Amino acid sequence: MKKAVIIGAGPAGLTAAYMLLKKTDIRPCILEETSAIGGISRTAEYKGNRMDLGGHRFFSKNGKVVDIWKELMPIQGHPAWDDNVLGVEKPLCENGPDPEKEDRVMLIRNRVSRIYYLKKFFDYPISINLETVRNLGLKRSVKSGVGYVSSSLRKRNENSLEDFYINRFGKQLYSMFFERYTEKLWGVHPSHIAPDWGAQRVKELSLSKVLAEFLARKFKKDHKTKCTSLIEQFMYPKKGPGQLWEQMASEIVKMGGEIRLNSKVVGVDTKENRVISVRTDKETIKGDLFFSSMPIKDLAYALDECPDKVRDVAVNLPYRDFITVGLLLRKLKIANTTRIRTINNIVPDCWIYIQEPEVKLGRLQVFNNWSPYMVSNPDNVFIGLEYFCCENDELWNMSDKEFADFAARELEEIGIIDMGDVLDSITIKVKKAYPAYFGTYSEFNIVREYLDSFENLFCIGRNGQHRYNNMDHSMLTAMVAVENIKNGVRDKSNIWNVNTEAEYHEEK
Repeated sequence: MKKAVIIGAGPAGLTAAYMLLKKTDIRPCILEETSAIGGISRTAEYKGNRMDLGGHRFFSKNGKVVDIWKELMPIQGHPAWDDNVLGVEKPLCENGPDPEKEDRVMLIRNRVSRIYYLKKFFDYPISINLETVRNLGLKRSVKSGVGYVSSSLRKRNENSLEDFYINRFGKQLYSMFFERYTEKLWGVHPSHIAPDWGAQRVKELSLSKVLAEFLARKFKKDHKTKCTSLIEQFMYPKKGPGQLWEQMASEIVKMGGEIRLNSKVVGVDTKENRVISVRTDKETIKGDLFFSSMPIKDLAYALDECPDKVRDVAVNLPYRDFITVGLLLRKLKIANTTRIRTINNIVPDCWIYIQEPEVKLGRLQVFNNWSPYMVSNPDNVFIGLEYFCCENDELWNMSDKEFADFAARELEEIGIIDMGDVLDSITIKVKKAYPAYFGTYSEFNIVREYLDSFENLFCIGRNGQHRYNNMDHSMLTAMVAVENIKNGVRDKSNIWNVNTEAEYHEEK
């Protein structure tokens, strides 16, 4: 029986193992560096409160991905206790799950997210309506309108992410709602970032599409949103995203697969055009097939024989690291000002993009609104504050307590909380969370071609391809790789083309 060695127990690695067991007679062995399942999609737990590291909507326009999610965790047969409050009055399936599995279900959640700027809330994505005009003021609104018209009449050559955004929103709206946040995220100005990131993450989103979607929803009862950034509902595991990946891991073991935690891959042994084994800090493991979802930078270090040019490009690929602070609060200072009713009158948002220039905070999650089961005491508010940084920079080197205090003070500074309402905090750091599109990325094809030369090595997932994929696209890279193996397809281009070809676009 053939053996597949899979590096990484995130969505891509787990999906690869799951599909191998379901579709082939190949036995997978997953090697995971940490003690946790799910990668960045895991759920962290602290004193009964749960944190989603990054915010993971379970939404895909690929039916096969959705089928896997529902196979592992069926949609609830009745609303969660606050779903009617958040606007979901009817479940999407008639038959409830097995009572014994009541805890392992998907909730249907309303997508509510906004931008916080000038200490006011704006729609996300930004739209031109009376509330936006009122919040911006007449002068800013006129400039925004003129800027959008100008960008519509004269398009820029898209040599950078800045060009990409200005072409779709105009210079004024770009300056107010995209420029600062993007620089916070990547640590460099959008004018120095390749437009690939915009083409991949927001695709055809533009101000005209936002307005068209608004009108379509208003006048067409059966309208279906075609752009992921504009979806109104998504599925969400009852106790956070990690619950689904832990369930998949359990099924993998039941079907005969193996998962070895705390197994860091430090070496990859090759012979001619094949990988023959990998070395962890404990053992050497041989295999017939190898899947890698580890950061390509680390893979290049691990390869026993790697050309100097390839290694130089790979090890210098840029990443952004990530720090999230969980704050348990008595209440938020900002109350709900929308028509959407919520528990404790908190804001209804799942997440809020922070555009205020005086703080380093990038995004704020309200875990109560992702799922009521994320918070141990419903009288409290549990939020996540997301910061983007580089390993060993000033933010990264703060102690956990120092960073939590710093984050709470920033929130107080922009009027979202009072420090006196903070009950507890936890700080979590994640390395290489976001593959970046600058630096040696422009030469990435050299690395890809070399890795593809190993006929039994398949690079999958966000870090495995150095591509800022959504969770469903990371799964798809693994699914396509398994289909190639099953059907004897040697060309790996369709794996790399997930989320670039029209076949895989969310707009299809």
